[in-house]
Amino acid sequence: MVVAERVSERVERLRATLEEPLLVTSGVNVRYLTGFNSSNVALFVDDERVLLFTDFRYAEAARAVEGTEFVQTQRSVLKTVVETLDGTIGFEASALTYSGWETLRKGGLELVPRNGLVEHLRAVKDETELGAMREAARITDQAYAAFAEERFVGRTERDLAWRMEQIFHELGAHGIAFELVVGSGPTGAMPHGRPTDRVVEPNTTVVIDAGCVFRAYNSDCTRTFATGDLPDDLAKAYEACLQGQLAGLKAMRAGVSGADADAAARRVIDEAGFGEKFGHGLGHGVGLQVHEAPTARPESEDVLEPGNVITCEPGIYLEGRGGVRIEDLVLITDDEPDLFNSYTKELVTVS
Repeated sequence: MVVAERVSERVERLRATLEEPLLVTSGVNVRYLTGFNSSNVALFVDDERVLLFTDFRYAEAARAVEGTEFVQTQRSVLKTVVETLDGTIGFEASALTYSGWETLRKGGLELVPRNGLVEHLRAVKDETELGAMREAARITDQAYAAFAEERFVGRTERDLAWRMEQIFHELGAHGIAFELVVGSGPTGAMPHGRPTDRVVEPNTTVVIDAGCVFRAYNSDCTRTFATGDLPDDLAKAYEACLQGQLAGLKAMRAGVSGADADAAARRVIDEAGFGEKFGHGLGHGVGLQVHEAPTARPESEDVLEPGNVITCEPGIYLEGRGGVRIEDLVLITDDEPDLFNSYTKELVTVS
């Protein structure tokens, strides 16, 4: 639970950005502002009040949230919202559904769409958040070290994914951050290919994209392993990807745009002859969600600032052959970027 002082500080930072009262309907944004986690919730913030709307199932927990006034709702939270509020309010345009918008409009509220107000606050992490993310990354590093001792060849991708999940729990993770990616050979040539019943073969790459949750915050890390001597194209792809990743990390500094950081990595990979095989962005923010602000990709308009935690994850994908991706979690500081991951990026050969 977020302590009362932190709730007050976050709400005050939000208030300073508002042109009118705001109705927060994104569950993760409510959690960030109050520490309250619910599948059916809304938060109203104006100059004087912070109203926490949720139904009977969460009432006891909601009453305990300091700095807020609890309003018990029907199962339809928004129906109670329109019975409680009036006038002009802002709403989260990326979170409110059309049917939810209709409920509020028909209830007589004047609605103003707003974008990214809470997300912008979430993009800059405080020390408590950073502590949880460092621990999640530390557990992830340990998981990769343990996983590298496993036998790969002859096992299915699904079996390996399940084993990695077990390792996370054995190491004290509170959960996995997302469905683990285990892609061997052709499966690894799909950036987010899900584990299949494909049996891992010798002399190919295996892309592992994994992360865990610790105190509600996520980690995200990718390493690519070799199951023996690699064909020349995959070996060259690995080296190009590694050098591109290092260039991207070097560029990830405060004041640099996400587009420019992406370009630094992309330039190296393009010069190595694999530019057309790197088809996604360099990175994305991580925190309460695995994908959040800021972004580093060609079309990004974000500018990196101290406190951002972002991935640096170029990839090269050779259709029908195999893939390579290398990913670290990076804290943007006033000086050098601070890498949360320490597990080796040298090519590790597994049996």
